[in-house]
Amino acid sequence: MDLSKAQSTAFEKARARGSGGQGITLPDDSVRALVALVARDLNLPSIEGIDPLDDVEYYDIAVDELTTTGEASALSAYCSLLRVGPVDTDTYFLSLAALHRARLKFANIMRSQASPTLEQVGPRGLLQYGSLSTGALGSLLIVRKWFYDVDNRSAQETGYLFEPVIAGAVGGVVVPAKSSPVKREGTGSGRQIDCLRGTTAYEVKVRVTIASSGKGRWQEELSFPADCEASGYVPVLVVFDGTDDPKLSELKDEFTNHGGQAHVGQDAWAHLKSEAGPTMSTFLEKYIHGPLTDLLNHTPTERDFPRVSVLLRPDRVEFSVGKTTKRVDRNG
Repeated sequence: MDLSKAQSTAFEKARARGSGGQGITLPDDSVRALVALVARDLNLPSIEGIDPLDDVEYYDIAVDELTTTGEASALSAYCSLLRVGPVDTDTYFLSLAALHRARLKFANIMRSQASPTLEQVGPRGLLQYGSLSTGALGSLLIVRKWFYDVDNRSAQETGYLFEPVIAGAVGGVVVPAKSSPVKREGTGSGRQIDCLRGTTAYEVKVRVTIASSGKGRWQEELSFPADCEASGYVPVLVVFDGTDDPKLSELKDEFTNHGGQAHVGQDAWAHLKSEAGPTMSTFLEKYIHGPLTDLLNHTPTERDFPRVSVLLRPDRVEFSVGKTTKRVDRNG
C-alpha cells in the first residue's frame, strides 16, 4: 500500500524529534511495537515482519521499554497496518504515537529538570522565615520550586497532547489563530480553535474554575461562542471536569445562548465517543478516559493520604509514597 502525501507527512511528523532539548525521535523498534499494539487493540491480523508483543497492556510497560524487533521497517509495518485496518486506523496510530512521544519526553524532563538555586527562590522565603530552621527552609524552598517546575511542564505537555488527539478523534483539526475562520468582533483577528470540524468549533477544557480563569482572560473566554455565531460556526464546549462552579455555569450559558452546546463531565466523554466512531472511541476509552477514571477512583482523602517524601540528589531523585518508592536517574 502506498501512502498519500498527507499520510506520509503525518507519519514522518509522528516519528520526528519534537522541539526543545528533550524532544524524542521514535526509532523503528518503537514504531513496530506501536503498530503491534494498534493491531491488537482493533482485533486485526498480526502484522507480518513484526515479532509479537507480550500480552501486556500499554500502561503496564515501562515507557522506554516499548519496543519489538522484526524484519519489517517502520514504514512497511505502518503500511501493512493501514492495509488491514478500518478507515481511521491511521488516526488511531498517530494518536497513540503522540501519546507515547509525550510520555517519553516527560521522562526526559524528569531526568533533566535542574534544581533551582536559593538565589532564584530565596526572596519568597521571607514569608516563612523563622518558622523553621534556616537550613530546613532553604531545602523546602528548593524542593517546592522543583516540584512546581516539573508540574508546570507536565501541564504544558498534557495540553500539547490533548488538543490534537481530541481533535483527531472526532475528525477535526486544531486551527491556529492566524488561519482561523472565527473572527473576533471589532478587530477581525482570528481566534484559535481547539477543534474545527465542518461548521462546528470546539472549545476543549480540562476544567473551568474561578482560580483557572483569570480576569484578563475571562472576557476572552466568554466572547468565544458569540464570535463563533457571528462567523457562521456552531460553538461546542467540552469540559472534562464536571465539578460545579459559577464560572462553568456562566460559560455554559454563553455557549447555549449563542446556538451552541455544552458537554461537561461524563457527558463530555459520551459526546466525544459518539462523534468519534467505533475505532477512535476505543482509543479514547483505552488510553485517555479509562486511565483518568482509574485515577479519579483512587483519589485519596485527607484522612487516608499516604506519607510522601522526596530525596533530591545530583544523580537521582527518589519519591516515596506510602510503601511505594520510585527512583528517577538524573542527567541534568
